[in-house]
Amino acid sequence: MNKRINIVKDKSFEFALKIIDLYKYLRYEKKEYVMSNQLLRSGTSIGANIEEAQAAQSKKDFISKMSIASKEARETHYWLRLLKYGGYIIKEDIIQDCEELIRLLTSIVQSSVKNNS
Repeated sequence: MNKRINIVKDKSFEFALKIIDLYKYLRYEKKEYVMSNQLLRSGTSIGANIEEAQAAQSKKDFISKMSIASKEARETHYWLRLLKYGGYIIKEDIIQDCEELIRLLTSIVQSSVKNNS
């Protein structure tokens, strides 16, 4: 397995754990229900799609799954920014983690498309 795939797989899992913790905080401390649910779904979906990509039936299927993971990461970034500017979260480290995942996934998808041509 490609080293970048292992890195993004591990980082997405760690990120999902942070998202779960943030969800609990938003839900039980801040009493925020709508955005926290959206964040939980998109933030944990990143890793799930990366895991699915590992069992892809073809290169095209791999690219598709990794592209979905990238889209979920971008959606998660949106929710995190809303939560930040809405005053629900102060720390930016989780936003930076999300941006790193977006960069990694973008790179993987672009190189996979290039190598599939």
